[in-house]
Formats: sequence, structure tokens, C-alpha cells
Amino acid sequence: MDEEVRELAAGTRAPSGAFLSELFPESLMLATDEALREFELDVDALRDQDDEQAFEAIKRVVVVLNEINEDHDGAGYETEEREQLCLYIDQTLTEHGIDVPALEARRGISRTEITDDWRDW
Repeated sequence: MDEEVRELAAGTRAPSGAFLSELFPESLMLATDEALREFELDVDALRDQDDEQAFEAIKRVVVVLNEINEDHDGAGYETEEREQLCLYIDQTLTEHGIDVPALEARRGISRTEITDDWRDW
């Protein structure tokens, strides 16, 4: 998006070719960033490998992201963004010491299903 803004300002991109700010308005970006910051804090507060606590943190962020997506007419997150959000959730858990494959195995789900119980986007 920053690149698009610079190109518009420099005159190297026609306004008709500028669509990112329409697809990803600032309200979407700010709300998503805040939801992910809160998720990081939730995961950081996990003191052990308690599956239920981990899944509660996942559920909280997914439900908030559902609300953000709805606030943007159900079009806030396209396929690539959905994949990036799921990857971010997985990576954040891993970076905070959660053994995600073991967590999923104990729940009997695959790595791609970690958000599926709550995800609408």
C-alpha cells in the first residue's frame, strides 16, 4: 500500500490503477493489527502447554477477526490474507514455545484446521 501511495504521489501510477487502499482501508488494517497484537499478548501470557488455553487464545483472535471482516462487508480478507492470518497465528504460537503439531495431533486436526471451529473469513 505504501508503494502505491508513493507511485500515486510521483505520478508513476494512474489513479485508476490504485485499488489497494480501497481493498484494504485503513480501518481494516488498524483493527487487524490491534487484534493480532492482542493475540500476541494472549499467547505470551500462556505459561505452559495447556491446550485449552492455547485454543482459547486462537478462538479469541479468530472471533475478533470475524467481526472485523463483517465490519468490512465480509470482504476484508481475501484468500491470500486468510492464508497469511492463519500462518501468523501458527507462527506466533510456535515463537512462544507452543508445539503446534503436537497441539493439533492431540486435538485430532491438521495444521490447516487450527482456526476452522470459529473462522468465518
